Amino acid sequence: MAVSGLLMLGYLVAHVAGNLKVFFGPEEFNAYGHWLRVMGAPVLHHGWALWLVRIVLLAAVVAHAVCAYQLSRRDLRARPTAYVHRRRRASYATRTMRWGGVILALFIVWHVLDLTTGTVHPGGFEEGRPYQNVVDTFSTWYGNVIYIVAMLAVGLHVRHGFWSAAQTLGVGSARRERLLRGLANGLALVLTVGFISVPVAVMTGVVG
Repeated sequence: MAVSGLLMLGYLVAHVAGNLKVFFGPEEFNAYGHWLRVMGAPVLHHGWALWLVRIVLLAAVVAHAVCAYQLSRRDLRARPTAYVHRRRRASYATRTMRWGGVILALFIVWHVLDLTTGTVHPGGFEEGRPYQNVVDTFSTWYGNVIYIVAMLAVGLHVRHGFWSAAQTLGVGSARRERLLRGLANGLALVLTVGFISVPVAVMTGVVG
């Protein structure tokens, strides 16, 4: 679960960096979208590298979900009855990890159908014009609500998940705890603000 989570975290960092290219205008953003489909050329054919990334990411998502389910079942078998007193030190992110995972799983499906296949995209989906597709999506109130709620869930998930992964992989220690928690909080904040800045920019007319 830790390894798959860190793999997805690496993807999120790369993804938010790519998303922020929208602030440089349609030519820059559309060129970035084109590059994603031709990266690896001429060794790889058109779109092959992108599909490899998608397959690896899908495998990570499935592995993460399966591990989460298995750990939940293990916890229930170990403690079939609830604790009389809950630990007050458990953070909000810790208590909502499972629901956050469900929200993100549903969001991924919607996001793919919206900006990859165009199935639920508002207006006319234009292949090869990601800038206009992004503007179309965030020109609707529901597109903004879905995306912003999901990105807040991403922030909470990353904040707790990064620190937990470090503990699982043996990186954490009493001396490093403050540093790791700081990194977790910083990553969560940067990712959340970076992702949410795009719909906010469209809503305010900065991008459009």
